[in-house]
Amino acid sequence: MRKARFRTAVAVWGAVAVAVATVGAGALQAQGSLTVADYTEIQQLYAKYNMAIDSGDEAGWAGTFTPDGVFGGTTKGTDQLKAFVKGFFTKFKGNARHWNSNLVITPTADGAKGSCYLILMDVTTKAVVTTGIYMDSLVKTPAGWRFKERAVKGDAPPPAATKQN
Repeated sequence: MRKARFRTAVAVWGAVAVAVATVGAGALQAQGSLTVADYTEIQQLYAKYNMAIDSGDEAGWAGTFTPDGVFGGTTKGTDQLKAFVKGFFTKFKGNARHWNSNLVITPTADGAKGSCYLILMDVTTKAVVTTGIYMDSLVKTPAGWRFKERAVKGDAPPPAATKQN
C-alpha cells in the first residue's frame, strides 16, 4: 500500500512538473527567444548595413531591410531605400563611415528589437558629422534577419557657446 501511494505521488509530481515546463515554454515562446546563431546573424546585419551604405552599395543596403522596410519613418520599400543610398553616397563622395557601439538585442514575440549608438564620421575631415541612437524592429525572413523598421534619433547639438565678459 505504501509503495502504491509513493508511486502515485511520484506520478502526480511528474505530471505537475511536465505541466509547469510546458506552460513555461509556452510563455517563453510567446515572449520570443533567440539562439546564439540569431544574435550572431543580427550583429552581422548591423555590420553589413554600415559597410553597404558607406560603399554606396544600393542593393546591399536595401537588402538589409525587408522589401517593405522603413528607414527614418519616411523612406519605405526597396526602391526608396536604394535611392536614399545613392543620395547619401553622392553627398559624402564615399568618405562617410558609420560606427555603431553598445548593441542591445532583445527578443520579441515577432522577432527582435535592437538598439545601438551611432557615430557618423567624414573621413576626409576626420570630423564627427552626427551622433545618435538607432532603434530597430527586426524580423527573421527566409533570407535571414532583416530590419523591418529602423528609426534614428539624432543627439541634440551642444548649446551655442555663451560669451563671457
